[in-house]
Amino acid sequence: MFFHKKDPIHVVNVNDSNPRFAQLLLEQFGGATGELTAALQYWVQSFHVENAGIRDMLQDIAIEEFGHLEMVGKLIEAHTKDTDQTDAYKSTLFAVRGIGPHFLDSQGNAWTANYINEGGDVVRDLRANIAAEAGARQTYEELIKLAPDQGTKNTLVHLLTREISHTQMFMKALDSLGKLTDPFFGNIQPDETVNIYYNLSSNGNGHDERGPWNSEPAFKYVANPLESKTN
Repeated sequence: MFFHKKDPIHVVNVNDSNPRFAQLLLEQFGGATGELTAALQYWVQSFHVENAGIRDMLQDIAIEEFGHLEMVGKLIEAHTKDTDQTDAYKSTLFAVRGIGPHFLDSQGNAWTANYINEGGDVVRDLRANIAAEAGARQTYEELIKLAPDQGTKNTLVHLLTREISHTQMFMKALDSLGKLTDPFFGNIQPDETVNIYYNLSSNGNGHDERGPWNSEPAFKYVANPLESKTN
């Protein structure tokens, strides 16, 4: 059972309405990195999780993301409603669909469930969530740079901050499973190439870049995949 409290988790206060910026905000309402995607992704993932604590965390964050969706919707409404309608309709999206939020991204593409990334394994899903939060954080950062007023910027900074908070939670959950830095999960054992690094690119000066991702003892460094078959 859900209860909707009409007071948002963070005050939405738009000082100067700007319908063109509202169209950019649609990215976080009906876009791939938007709040609807996150809310539904984490909610569905929670049903796959046997660990009660992680299931509870995913559901808490999913419900918070629904709150974020409402905040973005209020921003879009304020940036299109309290303005001259002629200006609002300079955006072709609002001209066709009307003012206020819609499940479209900033280019007019309709939201699709294909945006949701869930796979029935808690480690796989938590890693996908870290990537999802990174994508949303980057989108918010760009929106903050373009925000036309301080009230809008304050709300977007809060939303960006919560993306970082959720990332920390997902990382802590992975760590509690012993999987924060362990790439292996599932039941199929990898083959003998698991610790081999193939040097398949060249910078043209005969110098190969080296780092912890391709150095002993973690990785055997080979220039040719066929070489690993003969050793």
